[in-house]
Amino acid sequence: MKNCTITNSYGTFPDRSTCRAGEVVYPSSEEEIVAAVAKATMNKRKMKVATRYSHSIPKLVCPQGDDGLLISTRNLDRKVDVDKAAMTMTVESGVTLRVLIAEAAKSGLALPYSPYWWGLTIGGLIGTGAHGSSVWNKGSSVHEYVVGIRIVTPASPSDGYAKVRSLTANDPDINAAKVSLGVIGVISQVTLKLEPLFKRSITLATSNDSDLSEKALTFGHQHEFADLIWYPSQRMVLYRIDDRVSSNASGNGKSDFVGFRSTTALTLALVRSTEETQEATRDANGKCRDGKITISMLMASAFGLTNNGVIFTGYPVVGSQHRLQASGSCLDSIQDARLTACPWDHRVKGSFFHQTTFTIGLSNVKNFIQDVQKLRDLAPKAFCGVDLYDGILMRYVKSSPAYLGKEEDGLDIDITYYRSNDPMTPRLFEDILEEVEQMALFKYGGLPHWGKNRNLAFDGAIKKYPKARAFLKVKQRYDPMALFSSDWTDQVLGINGRPIIVKEGCALEGLCICSEDLHCAPKKGYYCRQGKVYKDARVCTRLELPPDGRVVQAR
Repeated sequence: MKNCTITNSYGTFPDRSTCRAGEVVYPSSEEEIVAAVAKATMNKRKMKVATRYSHSIPKLVCPQGDDGLLISTRNLDRKVDVDKAAMTMTVESGVTLRVLIAEAAKSGLALPYSPYWWGLTIGGLIGTGAHGSSVWNKGSSVHEYVVGIRIVTPASPSDGYAKVRSLTANDPDINAAKVSLGVIGVISQVTLKLEPLFKRSITLATSNDSDLSEKALTFGHQHEFADLIWYPSQRMVLYRIDDRVSSNASGNGKSDFVGFRSTTALTLALVRSTEETQEATRDANGKCRDGKITISMLMASAFGLTNNGVIFTGYPVVGSQHRLQASGSCLDSIQDARLTACPWDHRVKGSFFHQTTFTIGLSNVKNFIQDVQKLRDLAPKAFCGVDLYDGILMRYVKSSPAYLGKEEDGLDIDITYYRSNDPMTPRLFEDILEEVEQMALFKYGGLPHWGKNRNLAFDGAIKKYPKARAFLKVKQRYDPMALFSSDWTDQVLGINGRPIIVKEGCALEGLCICSEDLHCAPKKGYYCRQGKVYKDARVCTRLELPPDGRVVQAR
């Protein structure tokens, strides 16, 4: 296919740019990958790997220029081998998490930890460091269970312009290939170390957030699959008490998370229109009301947990790992002219959001949470908007030997919130979440999730990775002409430039941190000011100009 436009599942990159490629190929075997990479290398053509659903938010998939080559893993979707004795499974890189989980279960095996959304491909999820929630064993990052990778990279003319590198767990280079951001080649196959299929018992319990800063430090060590959802405006935390139980334990529970189900396009449009109206009229009370309703409905439905695959009858929910670890039934939406869709499907009027996600080391979690609580106390209604997106999800992750993996055990903080269709329109309480973002990244040294976030999260981030130089050495060896690189990845990796775009209104979308009023929206009453708790933050704050001409802060 020639002259393509590529985007992500959300239809928009952080900078709203249009990403084009000269051609896309759909290899269905490793040999076809080799042929595609060899041809592009011979012609010194830029390349990028594209996945089936493309759920990464940043521009990792964009090749440099309009003539680049996209190599899709859509047809690389086969299980290659299962070794029951060794408890390993080899799959092609385009296999989705959903298929991997199901195929493993057929052999009585399980991936011990995984993201909660099953529409990710194995190549894509390890490439961005995707994870579940646990600090037990090797932790919740899927790449920690990778024991083999086959990757196709550019090569010299004497090697036919492309070569297949087979990396094992004992090869140091695997620590670059595990979390590679797609800049060293095309992963063709992945081998994972699995475990015997097991059962879990899940209970969701709410509590006041007064002791959250202390409890967050210990909760992950008390329960293997623990996570937390924080609703700051309601001063409430939902604790996931989640542990392994005997394989003889009674129960056939299943997870079908409500937010990952098919929803009618009409419902999606109504929800979006309501929030747009609340934003336009600055109706904070309306957002707070609807946020409480949303959370109450989710809790009443046990967030999609059922005791037998059909109905929820009470906690605990006990079931096999493959039925509880991930979901995403909206991918099964019938072909109905998009009368139903995943809530974020950009082809209908549905959710449109920013996602700010970072990992705070456990040594800093207490102070970070307390700072956010101070900010909440100053502007409690400012956090009602995140309730509409199921609060602030907090998952545990463990330190990793991967060169671009986590540096210490930490708590991954995932905040989803409203994004305007107009990049020059400020959000309600714009400054508050900007301050949380800057506080996390710069005061507490938060590491950005490679597959999420706005541009500013990646500015200088590579300096937080002591093993980054080792990664770049492998990158140089594997792809000396940087054919799998782009301006964006060079900026993120600190090779050339910064991922910051300075222009009018740039701070509204996280393309920059404001340093002057023009970076906000002064014509709409938003000016660049310091943070309320984190004084080094520079955020877009709404101010009013009274009759005497003196600017005062407004809420």
